[in-house]
Amino acid sequence: MGVGIEVRNLKAFFSGVEALHGINMSLGANQVTAIIGPSGCGKSTFVRCLNRMHETIPGATVEGEVIVGDTDVFKVTAVDIRRRIGMVFQKPNPFPTMSIYDNVAAGLKLNGVRNRGKLDEIVERSLRQSALWDEVKDALKKKSGASLSGGQQQRLCIARALAVEPEVLLMDEPASALDPISTGKIEELIDELKKDYTIVIVTHNMQQAARVAGFTGFFLLGNLIEFDKTEKIFTNPSDKRTEDYITGRFG
Repeated sequence: MGVGIEVRNLKAFFSGVEALHGINMSLGANQVTAIIGPSGCGKSTFVRCLNRMHETIPGATVEGEVIVGDTDVFKVTAVDIRRRIGMVFQKPNPFPTMSIYDNVAAGLKLNGVRNRGKLDEIVERSLRQSALWDEVKDALKKKSGASLSGGQQQRLCIARALAVEPEVLLMDEPASALDPISTGKIEELIDELKKDYTIVIVTHNMQQAARVAGFTGFFLLGNLIEFDKTEKIFTNPSDKRTEDYITGRFG
């Protein structure tokens, strides 16, 4: 099951320059939260802080608290947190030399799962969860992850993230490189997955945010301007800057 996330006074820095300015947010368990805002406003930096990817960049640091369930992510190892918080990136990134099966099983093997029956079971479950099983079940070990179409590759990356049984799934523009049909499949998938996971999705596509997310946060210049139910953000925002962005006056 998904867990709630409490973000308290989160600041992110690149070589000492503050890129996120004291973000406070409560993200509900088993909800989809969309993060919107113009390019360079801190959306991706924010989600990368949640599973400690931000600090993998040389010179990048972070302050504040991110509490996932009852764990402060900055007080345990990054490896522990990334088991609990999966991430799917903008560009599908399957391991190109590995089969479809091995792509899904990669994280499990890293975590020491060696039992073939267990691996088979989790690979099938993860591919079913990511709505890919029927398309690939006859070629699991024959085809490489890189041989799939762009939309299938992205669903394979989702299956890979789900295989280690995280509680939270972060998605950074997961459909921006995909055609409309593949995008529709990813959106249906998000709706299905929120039963079991807490999902945070960064998107530049406001219609997508309106379709998939229960809550939306609007970021501008490293600040969280407004965070509320998606319907309110899109129909009756409290802040003029949110309204200006949503109606296309900038961004």
